[in-house]
Amino acid sequence: METRSMVLEAPGKMSLQTFDIPEIGPEDALLKVEMVGVCGSDVGMYHGKESWKPRPFPIIMGHEMVGEIAEIGALAAKLHGIQKGDRVIVEYAIGCGHCEYCRKGNYVQCESQLCYGSLVSCSTPPHLWGAYGEYMYIHPRSVVHKVSKDTPPEVAILITAVIGNAVRWLRIKGGVSIGDTVVIEGPGQQGLAGVAVAHASGASNIIVTGTSDDEARMVLAKEFGATHCCNIEKDNPVELVKEITDGKMANIVMDVTGHPQGLITSFDLVGKRGTIIIPGLYGLNTPIPLMMDKIIFKEVTLLGVFTHDITGVIPAIKLAESGKYPFKKMVTHRFPLDQAETAVKVAAREVEGENPIKVVIIP
Repeated sequence: METRSMVLEAPGKMSLQTFDIPEIGPEDALLKVEMVGVCGSDVGMYHGKESWKPRPFPIIMGHEMVGEIAEIGALAAKLHGIQKGDRVIVEYAIGCGHCEYCRKGNYVQCESQLCYGSLVSCSTPPHLWGAYGEYMYIHPRSVVHKVSKDTPPEVAILITAVIGNAVRWLRIKGGVSIGDTVVIEGPGQQGLAGVAVAHASGASNIIVTGTSDDEARMVLAKEFGATHCCNIEKDNPVELVKEITDGKMANIVMDVTGHPQGLITSFDLVGKRGTIIIPGLYGLNTPIPLMMDKIIFKEVTLLGVFTHDITGVIPAIKLAESGKYPFKKMVTHRFPLDQAETAVKVAAREVEGENPIKVVIIP
C-alpha cells in the first residue's frame, strides 16, 4: 500500500511523491494525518536558511500535527497509553534516551538531534518522518499525547508547537506570574500564543508590538488578553511601556520578530532584574550588537529557548481544550496536500494580497 507526501527536495523545490506505508512493529505506530501546521521554521527550510545542523534533504516537513492512530504495536500502545483509533499529537523532538541530556530529562537537546519534519531525511527508512503527508511514522521514543476528539483540528495542531512553546518559554522557563508586565514583540502565531499564556498566568500588563501590517493580529491579540498594542511605525514602544509601568519597564520581554532590531529594542523595554526570552532565529551569521552595559546594570537575564517538551505540552493541552481562548481564529488559510508549496509561500507572506496568521495543510 502506498501513501503520498510532499517532499522538500532542496531549497525552493517541492514535489508530491509516493512512499510505501511501513510495516509497524511492536514499538512503532502509524499516524493518519488529519491536519498539519506550517511553521515559520518550515519557511526557513524552504528558503535554505542556515541551521545549527545541515538539513538532510530530501525532507518531508511538518512537525505540528494532529491525526488518528492507524496502526500501533502492542508495546507502543502500552507505553504511550493509546490504541488504534485514538486521536493524538506528537512532539517535535525524539530523544535517544541515553545521552547526558536525555538522562536529565532535557531531550530537546538530545545529541542525536532526531526531530520530525526537519532533521531526518525521507530517504532514511521508514521514510515518513514528517507530517506533510497522508501518513507519518511514529518512532518508538516519540512523545505522544492523546487529545479530545471534540477539539477542533485547527486548535489541536497548535498544541505541540505554538501553545506548548509559549507555555515552556514564558511560564516554565521565564517564570511569568501574577501582576507581571510582559512585552511580546511580534504578534504572529507564536506571539499570540504568548499573549494567551501570559494572560492565563496572571500578568497584569500584556503589551504587544507590531507594524501596520499586523492590524488583524493586534485585534486578535486583544481577544487573547493583550492590554495594550503598539504600532512601532507610529508610536515608541519604549515610551509606552515606561508610561504604563511608571518607569519600571517590563518584567519579561519576549522577542518573536525574528529581526535583530527586535532583540536590540528589548534591552530598553526590560526593567531591572527582568528577563528577555529569545526564541527567534536571526540567522547563524547575523551579528547583533549586545548592549552589555544595559544588561549588566539592570542585571538582566537573557534566556535562549528552543521548542516545546512534555512540561509545556501537558498544560498546553489543558489550555487549548479549556476553550477559554479563541485559538481557532489563528488559522486563516487552509490548503490541500498537493498545494503545500503554495501554503509555505503564503506563510512566508510571498503571495500578494494574502496576510496570514496561521497556515495549515489538510492531507
